[in-house]
Amino acid sequence: MSKVIITKNIVIPGKHHKPILVDVFCAKNDDRKPIIIFCHGYKGFKDWGAWNLMAKTFAEVGFLFVKFNFSYNGGTIDQPVDFPDLEAFGNNNYSKELDDLESVIDWISHNHEFKKEVDVNNITLIGHSRAGGIVLIKAEEDSRIHSVISLAGVSDFENRTSTTGELERWKKEGVKYIINGRTKQKMPHYYQFYEDFIANKSRLSIKRAATNLKVPNLIIHGERDTSIAIEEARTLHAWNSQSELKIIEDANHVFGASHPWEQSILPLPLQTAANCMITFIKSNIR
Repeated sequence: MSKVIITKNIVIPGKHHKPILVDVFCAKNDDRKPIIIFCHGYKGFKDWGAWNLMAKTFAEVGFLFVKFNFSYNGGTIDQPVDFPDLEAFGNNNYSKELDDLESVIDWISHNHEFKKEVDVNNITLIGHSRAGGIVLIKAEEDSRIHSVISLAGVSDFENRTSTTGELERWKKEGVKYIINGRTKQKMPHYYQFYEDFIANKSRLSIKRAATNLKVPNLIIHGERDTSIAIEEARTLHAWNSQSELKIIEDANHVFGASHPWEQSILPLPLQTAANCMITFIKSNIR
């Protein structure tokens, strides 16, 4: 097995005046490697829990694995873990995340340092939770994407953007808050989030993206996911008859992981999910 080279916290420019922090995991050899780009979910970050171990798992079997922090996820260059920049968090939206993902795809596709390592004809997107929707939309609209994986992903953004009863108050006050159960932070959501969704409603339709998807699509969901109902995975599968659906038994929303993750191996449900993803990607390599 080739040694895995890990390059952490590469700073690349974003399109919205904030940088994007990127990690690259790849084996040291002369092979051109299929590219995996992993997107974290809501209240997430690239170094959450067992994501580093998962990245290493993919690199060990021949992939170049990229993961990154969305530029407005609440982290900073100096503190990429957790949420020191709540102002940025409050100004995040789906469109910015799609733009960030495009910036990362552009960067890894044209990066001179990794140009001998990458196979740009085989790019797979993986999105966890909210980012499951982001990667499906991007895969449908970007011809460079060869396959896409929704990992405990959502099927709809509209019903998460606002509920009718709170919309007027949100508009009037300009902000609403949610408590982060782990960090205990009072995390803001500015009204611009809703305005951006309305302005880009057609583009941000996961149903439209899934229905029109022309590339291989794997949908993975935990049987015991209490954050995103398993019915959402089944809905995604129903919208795309060519997709594959894999339900992981005894898996929760984060597939048995937690933050911080101090063990040297993946939790069994996440290892099972990783094995499914690796098999799927390898079976669809051009």
